[in-house]
Amino acid sequence: MTTIKTKVGIIGGGPSGLLLSQLLDLKGIDSVVLERKSREYVLSRIRAGVLEQGFTDLMREAGVGERMDREGEIHDGVVISDNGVEHRIDLKGLTGGDTVMVYGQTEVTRDLYDAREARGGKVIHDADNVQPHDLTTDAPYLTYEKDGETHRVDCDFIVGADGFHGVSRKSIPADQIREYEKVYPFGWLGILSETKPVNDELIYARSDRGFALCSLRSQVLSRYYVQVPLDDKVEDWSDERFWDELKARLPEDVAARLETGPSIEKSIAPLRSFVCEPMRYGNLFLAGDAAHIVPPTGAKGLNSAASDIYYLYHAMIAYYDEGDASGLDSYSETALRRVWKAQRFSWWMTSMLHQFPDHPEFEQKMQETELDYFLGSEAARITLAENYVGLPF
Repeated sequence: MTTIKTKVGIIGGGPSGLLLSQLLDLKGIDSVVLERKSREYVLSRIRAGVLEQGFTDLMREAGVGERMDREGEIHDGVVISDNGVEHRIDLKGLTGGDTVMVYGQTEVTRDLYDAREARGGKVIHDADNVQPHDLTTDAPYLTYEKDGETHRVDCDFIVGADGFHGVSRKSIPADQIREYEKVYPFGWLGILSETKPVNDELIYARSDRGFALCSLRSQVLSRYYVQVPLDDKVEDWSDERFWDELKARLPEDVAARLETGPSIEKSIAPLRSFVCEPMRYGNLFLAGDAAHIVPPTGAKGLNSAASDIYYLYHAMIAYYDEGDASGLDSYSETALRRVWKAQRFSWWMTSMLHQFPDHPEFEQKMQETELDYFLGSEAARITLAENYVGLPF
């Protein structure tokens, strides 16, 4: 068995794990990243692309903001359509200057991989059967299998950034954590197409037929979604059927200018809200989807993961530079305060804009009234805007 010694062992080579590794490296703190899949597989995953102000600032601090700033698109607002009537939310004006950036998660991950490679970072792909050990001791370690051999990573701390289905959270005894979950009775059918986006800003569309979202990755790559029943299958939806349904849920002028084309990716994602408390067990720290999942309606999944990394990064700097463990000790409590606020916002956006097949008439009226109040109240629009651009760390 070969043994690697490092300060921080990171499970998961997605954007969260890579960002933490890069930030720590710039401060002279060694880490090893273990990723179950190949680099090509990780970069093939299609994910969100709306980045909060705080996330983009963290990317720049990590020295990986150059391409993002060059190719990403700053968005000053979003559009909410209520049964064909459009309302623009002026994010920049309502927050005193804050904005969001549209830059695909795949591109974020690619930039981080390139940065780790340039600095000689230790990122091990195709690491099978990763297992954390001795989490409640001062000498935790990881084991993994690769090329038919077992390897070991000795470290001070382990960070579980390996997603909802990863091994990290499952390594915590069931009586030491509490899980909160809400499963929504629908999913999002999404397609990616090499077409010009229908609008310069995102459009969130509520209609009697169900929710729809018009998003983008670039000026030649569009991402669209429609709400579908949980039992629908991708095979049920031809491209033609998707485009027809999307048009039926959008304002007439938007539908009229929608450019259609063959889908280059098509998938259905179920919607759920999930939080695990606490986010620390011994010297294991959970981050991102390993600890919490949000519906994509509020664009908070990747951004919530980035806020976890912000708190962990600063806590580890204080520990290694000053011997101050207070940030690590309070990590879970601090991170969860922001996590639950992101959960609240995502739940609220989801509840307000989707059709719920099991809602009684009273609930439907409340939903309609909520949206009507929000669209007519500047105070309510400010609340949406400050949450959408991202609450401060």
